[in-house]
Amino acid sequence: MAAFFYPAATRGDVVEDLFGFPVADPYRWLEDRDDARVRDWAAAQDRFFRAYRTGWRTELRAWASSVDQVSSFGVSEPPMVRGRVTFLAEQSLGDEQRRLLVIDAEGKRRVLVDPVELDPSGHTGLYAWWPSREGERVAVQLEVAEQPGSDIMVLDVRTGEVLDRPLPRARNTSLSWLPGGNAFYYVSRVPDEELPPGDRRLQRRVRLHRIGTPWQADTVVFGGDDAPDHYYGVTVSADGRHLAITAMAGPASHNDVHVAELIDPKAPDFVQIVDGPALRARVLPRFLADDRLLLVTDHQAPCGRICVAHRRDTDPAAWRTLVAEDPEAPLDECLVLDDPALPRPLLLVARARHGISTLTLHDLATGRPLTCPRLPGAGVVSSLCTEIPHGHHAWFSYCDATTPPTIYGYDAISGKVERETGAAMAGHRPEIRSRSVRYLAGDGTEVTLFLFTPTEEHQGPSPTLLYGYGSFGMPMRPWFFPLAAAWVNAGGTYAVACVRGGGEAGQRWHDAGRGPHKHRAISDFNDAANWLIDTGHTTRDQLAIYGVSGGGLLVTAAAMQRPDLYAAVIAAGPLCDMVRYERFGLGCTWTDEFGTASRREQLQWLLAYSPYHNVTPGTRYPAFLLTGAVTDLQTGEAHVTKMCAALQHATSSDRPILMRREPDTGHAASPASKERALIADILAFAGECTGLSPQMTTTPLHDDAAEPLLDR
Repeated sequence: MAAFFYPAATRGDVVEDLFGFPVADPYRWLEDRDDARVRDWAAAQDRFFRAYRTGWRTELRAWASSVDQVSSFGVSEPPMVRGRVTFLAEQSLGDEQRRLLVIDAEGKRRVLVDPVELDPSGHTGLYAWWPSREGERVAVQLEVAEQPGSDIMVLDVRTGEVLDRPLPRARNTSLSWLPGGNAFYYVSRVPDEELPPGDRRLQRRVRLHRIGTPWQADTVVFGGDDAPDHYYGVTVSADGRHLAITAMAGPASHNDVHVAELIDPKAPDFVQIVDGPALRARVLPRFLADDRLLLVTDHQAPCGRICVAHRRDTDPAAWRTLVAEDPEAPLDECLVLDDPALPRPLLLVARARHGISTLTLHDLATGRPLTCPRLPGAGVVSSLCTEIPHGHHAWFSYCDATTPPTIYGYDAISGKVERETGAAMAGHRPEIRSRSVRYLAGDGTEVTLFLFTPTEEHQGPSPTLLYGYGSFGMPMRPWFFPLAAAWVNAGGTYAVACVRGGGEAGQRWHDAGRGPHKHRAISDFNDAANWLIDTGHTTRDQLAIYGVSGGGLLVTAAAMQRPDLYAAVIAAGPLCDMVRYERFGLGCTWTDEFGTASRREQLQWLLAYSPYHNVTPGTRYPAFLLTGAVTDLQTGEAHVTKMCAALQHATSSDRPILMRREPDTGHAASPASKERALIADILAFAGECTGLSPQMTTTPLHDDAAEPLLDR
C-alpha cells in the first residue's frame, strides 16, 4: 500500500458504453469545479502539497537561488521598425511583466505601455503589439492569464494617448493595418450573448475596425457559422490593395488561403486559391510586387519549399519553386529584403539541420543562393524581421543551451552579422556541454536526442531529467531554459527527445506520431529512456521525465506504459483524459492531431494510450508531480485533478503523488516570480526523487555583463 494518507476522493460508478466499449470514469464528478465537493477536495490537495513541500525547505531555497542566477532579463525578441520608430519589449531584473518601449529617430527611449502600472498585481501581461506601417499608431493586446477575454487598445505612439476603447474577445488574434494607420483587420470571437448556451467552439470572425468607431460597428469580412473551430490569419499587401486570409480548422496540418482585392475594404472580393483539405498541405502567403505571392508550403515538400505564384492562381501545378526543399533541413521561416539601396531584392531563409539553425541568402527573382550569413554559434534562430515598408536589415533572436535569447542584426549591404542587444543573465551563466546523439526506436527509426551536461562530466550515471513534447508538429531544439541550466549547474544531465509527432524532420515526422500513430511518439520517448539507461548515462532510480501541455500527455502516457523506467514524472498542464479532452478548454479544435471519441476507430486509438484510462490499481508507480492552473483555458483543469485522484487510488509504491495548483495564472503564462517559483518546485521535486542537490555544483560559473539597448 502507498505510504501516504491522501485526501479522500470518492470513486463513482460512471461507466459509459461507447461503440460497445465500456469506458469507466470514476472521477467524472471532479470535472465540475463549481461543486462544493470538488472545491473541498482540491483545497485538501493544496494543503497536502504544501505540507509535503515543507520537507524541501533547505533544498528549495538553494534551487530558487540557482534559478534566479540563470534567469534572464532584458530584450528577448527582435525589434519592430516602422518608419523611423523602433518598438521593443523589455523585462528588467525583478519585473513581473515586460514593457513596450519605443525609440524615436533621435534615439530617445521611453516606455509606451507598462502592464504593471495598469495592474499592480502583475497578472496582466503584454501579449502582442502591432505598429501601423508608418509607426504613428500601435495596437496593443493585454491579457489576464486566467480570464477568457483579451482586449486590444490603440495608442498614439507620439503622445501615448489611447485612441480607441478596448476591442474585446480578441484572444490569440491576428491583426494587419491598412496604409495610413486609420483602419486594420483583426480576429475576434462572437459575443457570448450571441452564442448558444455552452458553445465551446472558437466562433471567430475577421473584422474591419476603423479608428475612432465603436467595436460594435466593426464589419465582419470573413468567417461564419459554417466554420466554428477555425483560426484565421490576416495579411494586407504593402500598397493596401490586397488582403490574404489563411483559415485553419484548429491547429490542423493544412489550411485554406483566400485572397481579395480591396476595392472596398468593407466588402473584399475573395478568391480561394488554396483548398486545404484537398491539398492536404500548409500554405503561408506573403505579398510581393507585380501581382505575385510568395508561398511557403509543405505541398509536395514535407520539409518545406518556397514558391512564387500569381495572386489569383488557384492551380498548385502552376506554382514556381523558388527555393527547393532540403530533405535534411526543415524550413523554419523566410524574410524578404527589398530596400531600393540593395542591388537586387533578396530572400533570407532559416532552416534547421539536426536542430541547429542555418541562414542562407537568395536572389528573390531566381532563388539562386548567394551567401550564408555567419551565425554566432550552433544554436537556434527565430523571429526574423525587417524594417517596414522596405528594409535591408534583418533582425533575429539567437539562443543556445548557455545563451539566453540575444538579438542580432544582419546588414544585407555590408554582409555583417552583429550583436545588437538581448537578454542578460540575472547572475551567472553555467558552463554547459551541448551535443546531439541518435538512438534507435523500437521499429528501427533513428531519433535525435539532445544532451546537456556539465563541461566536466563525472564518471558514471548521473541524475537525469528527460523532456519531450511530440505533438502539433512542434520541433524540439537546443533552446536556452533556466530550468535546464539550473539542473546541469547542479551536476545533472538534461535530455530532450525529438520524438515523432514533432516537426524536427518536417511534416512526415509529424504525421508519423499523430492520430492513429500517437503510440509511436510515446514508444519513442520510452526508447530514449532505455537508451539513457543502457548507455550508462543514468539509472532508473535517477531518471525523471518532464513535459508541458502536449508533453504532459507524452510523459504521463509513457509512465503508464513503463512505470518501471522512471523515478519521477512531472507533467505541467497535461492532457490525461483523452476520451473527454474535446470537452475541456480548446480540446474541440485538436481532433486533427489526436482524433475524436465520437468515432469508433478513433476512440480505440485514444483508449489505447489515454493516461487516465490506463491507470492500473496495484501498480508501483513512480513519484508524480501534476501541476496546472486553477483555471486553464487551454487544456482545462480536470485533466490534472482526475489523473491525481486516479493515481493516488491506484499506486502501491511509497513514492508521492502530488498536485500543485496555481491560482491567478494561465496555461503557459505567469508573472515572472510565479514562473520562477514553479521551476524551483519542479527542480526540488525532481532532485529529491533522483538524488540531485543544488549543492552538488561542479561546473565553473562566469559573470555575464548586461548588454546595451538597441541603438539605431
